[in-house]
Amino acid sequence: MSAQLALALVSTIRHDGNGGVADDLADVAGLTAWLREHAEPLRGYVAGLDTSGGGEVDERTRLDVVSVRRAARTLFAVAVRPGPPSRADATSLLSPPEAVDRLNEAAARVPVRPVLTWEQEGTPVLTWHGEATEPWMALPAGLARAVIEFLASATREQLRACPAPRCVRYFVKDHPRQEWCKPSCGNRARVARHYLRHTAAG
Repeated sequence: MSAQLALALVSTIRHDGNGGVADDLADVAGLTAWLREHAEPLRGYVAGLDTSGGGEVDERTRLDVVSVRRAARTLFAVAVRPGPPSRADATSLLSPPEAVDRLNEAAARVPVRPVLTWEQEGTPVLTWHGEATEPWMALPAGLARAVIEFLASATREQLRACPAPRCVRYFVKDHPRQEWCKPSCGNRARVARHYLRHTAAG
């Protein structure tokens, strides 16, 4: 679940469909929509988070989440070396030590403990519970914890920056032959290669 949430956070920087880059967290409304869309994995990291109304999300929360995202994208760029980072990160990366410090500081804002839930006939579920903290204040801490868990896991070795034209996403390589984050990126890359071959031949 940490990989799902960490990738969802960094993927809020994405190709806008017109050759540019879009930021899904550019305003409070964008963050509110993203929280609703990712309510399930978020509950595993932020106890008591109610994403249905979104009324308590404010600009301070948005800036804190964006700060965690910037640190995450910096460390994703480090993790994919010697491959290139996402094109969107060329001029916005922190130094790796600063990114590590930023994640650790965000994660430490809320004291947390692991809680195991195991319903009859079900499977064990691990959630993290904070100590009587306002859920919206705990949001950046929960996201930072998800990113830290992902970066410290073996799954990090499969992290890649999508090489397709105009794509700025990171993805986890699910099988040995996977080259792109999604099939549409593969199609775009093949079309671009075909165009270059025919242009060179002409």
